[in-house]
Order: sequence, then C-alpha cells, then structure tokens
Amino acid sequence: MYAVNVRDHFMIAHSFQGAVFGPAQRMHGATYVVDLELRRDSLDADGVVVDIGLATQVLRQTLAAFNFQNLDEMPEFKGHNTTTEFMARAIFDRVAACIATGELGANASGLRQMRVTLHESHVAWASYEGDLPA
Repeated sequence: MYAVNVRDHFMIAHSFQGAVFGPAQRMHGATYVVDLELRRDSLDADGVVVDIGLATQVLRQTLAAFNFQNLDEMPEFKGHNTTTEFMARAIFDRVAACIATGELGANASGLRQMRVTLHESHVAWASYEGDLPA
C-alpha cells in the first residue's frame, strides 16, 4: 500500500466533563500538530497517491473551522468531550467528505484508507483511521 502524509496545526480552547480529566475539567488550551495520511493500493496515472497540494489545502481548510475556537461553544460538539481521540475522528469525517465531493481531485477516487493523527505534544498523540468508500 502506498501512502502520502501532509501536516498542519491548529490551536483551540476547551474543557472536559468527568473526574477522570482532573485539572483538564477547567478551560485550557491545546495546540495540535495534525498528520493526514492517505493510502491507496496502486499509484494513479500520474504516479502519485494524491495531489499533495490539494491534500494540504483540504487539511488546512478543515482545520480552519476549529483554529482559535473554544470547542465548548461549537454547537456540533455540544455534550461531547473534545478529546484528542474525538477530534481525530471529527477531522477524519470532514476530510472524507471532501474526498467524496471531489475536492482532492478526480484521481483521489482511488484512495482506500486514511489516518488522522493529532499530536498533543512530542510524547503523546492519538489517531483515527479507517477505510474510505470505494
């Protein structure tokens, strides 16, 4: 399987509900470094997995919706703890929707899998990965 990875970052504020989160129950900030990995079985006619420029653009646009936001105030996240794991899935779903609507170009239809990894720090990160619709 071939893979291409692009990277960006975003900054948010949020808080968590539940004693398991200790002091993170209070409002705090996070800066995430995000890796988007796109995979396919064979290269496209141009010899690439996907247009890296378009992948970078789609990731940047996706993260812009969260950048400098208080996630606690975003209606779509009401009632959810916006953990690193949760946000990896939220970003995965939004990028998958962009792929489905052709924002990564016509050849992106050959993509089979994707992984989104959010790095909280140099020692901790979380990912969500899955298959993409054929």
